[in-house]
Amino acid sequence: MKKIIEQNGYKIRNIIKNFTGEYNQDLEQEVYVKTFLNLDKYIEKNKFSAWICTIASNICKDYLKSSKFRLNQNTTTNEDILNNIPSTKTPEEIYSSKERQKIILREINRLPKKLKEAIILLEFEDYSYEQISSKLKIPLGTVKSRINSARAILKEKLSFLLKEGIDEDNEK
Repeated sequence: MKKIIEQNGYKIRNIIKNFTGEYNQDLEQEVYVKTFLNLDKYIEKNKFSAWICTIASNICKDYLKSSKFRLNQNTTTNEDILNNIPSTKTPEEIYSSKERQKIILREINRLPKKLKEAIILLEFEDYSYEQISSKLKIPLGTVKSRINSARAILKEKLSFLLKEGIDEDNEK
């Protein structure tokens, strides 16, 4: 199990952070427990890292649907967020960065299910287009179409973030 953690820990932590907006050790532990309990169900023809990443994604999705997540969202303050981020950035930059991440994740979550699924597999779980096609059991062209559509929607919805970044750069 130690080898599994060493080889996949970074990916698992990134998936958790991308889904929830922060690192959550409890979720990471749950991934490893579920992996250990289901090792007999792993099919060797697939990449192990893709399998464990799917477990991590499913655990994150379940967590986001849970009342525990909603409770944490209601009790976490901006001050809590700022105090728990080691950084050389100013508090304003940290806050701005966290807010941008939340906005991006919110817009990804608002995508239609099929588009969201494809973009998460590509961008957060590092699946190739071919792996996405295989996992979702859809043609490669459909994968490309969904990802292009998701990107176009996100570009439109998030274009104001690019403008803010340009304005901030011009002020410096």
